[in-house]
Amino acid sequence: MRIVTFSLNGSIQHGVRNGDRIRLHPSATSAVELAMNAAQHPAGEEIGIDQVELLAPVPRPGKVICIGLNYGAHAAEGGNAVPDYPAVFLRGPTSLVGPAAAIILPACSDKLDFEAELAVVIGKTATNVRENPLDYVAGYACFNDATIRDYQRKTTQWTVGKNFDQTGGFSADLVTPDELPAGASGLRIQSRLNGQIMQDSNTGDLIFDVATLITTLSEAMTLEPGDVIATGTPSGVGYARTPPVFMREGDVIEIEIDQIGTLSNRIARRA
Repeated sequence: MRIVTFSLNGSIQHGVRNGDRIRLHPSATSAVELAMNAAQHPAGEEIGIDQVELLAPVPRPGKVICIGLNYGAHAAEGGNAVPDYPAVFLRGPTSLVGPAAAIILPACSDKLDFEAELAVVIGKTATNVRENPLDYVAGYACFNDATIRDYQRKTTQWTVGKNFDQTGGFSADLVTPDELPAGASGLRIQSRLNGQIMQDSNTGDLIFDVATLITTLSEAMTLEPGDVIATGTPSGVGYARTPPVFMREGDVIEIEIDQIGTLSNRIARRA
């Protein structure tokens, strides 16, 4: 299934998308709940996708756990060794934007970079998981871990450069695991800036795959329904290019993952 969250007549609702139509499920209180327990939420009327404003599948996650350096070629392009333990940092919910919103280039910087990523949305509480970690996944989406690079480099921690308001793009469709290969592995992942391919890789190249990430992270912290894991970006990011390529006002950045979909955001400058 493709679960969507949307605004309709001023209220947030959830449904199942089939092409340009959405089947409403009025009793579902979240996309995660619908993904995990669709049978418990009877379908209602069907409406056109043009009648709603699509939102991120989880508009305000409890936590967004991001993984750095999770593709070998990306680690190498930044001069980093391949890690033997995931590089972990967090994003706050105010840093996110949905599929219909602009990614914001702040007034204080001109170094806004793109990072195509597979997002994993947690479906049920996971603590110290050792068996069947993929059973805790509600679904998968596209993510853009857009980064203010000069602020990322101001400290040894990456937090500030990853948490500027309205920089993390989050696609509309939450694609349930039954629609995809196990762990969403083996899927082509791309970023395109104004139509030009910048990153082109495969989720099968993750150093730490989805199952490993759930096991590793849940050893340290409880993963709750609606939490998001952004699994890392492949090589080809803007800062590592010669000359560097950063996003500008008016640019369009697309993140596409096979069988999941395409996230498209325009870049706007904050006054």
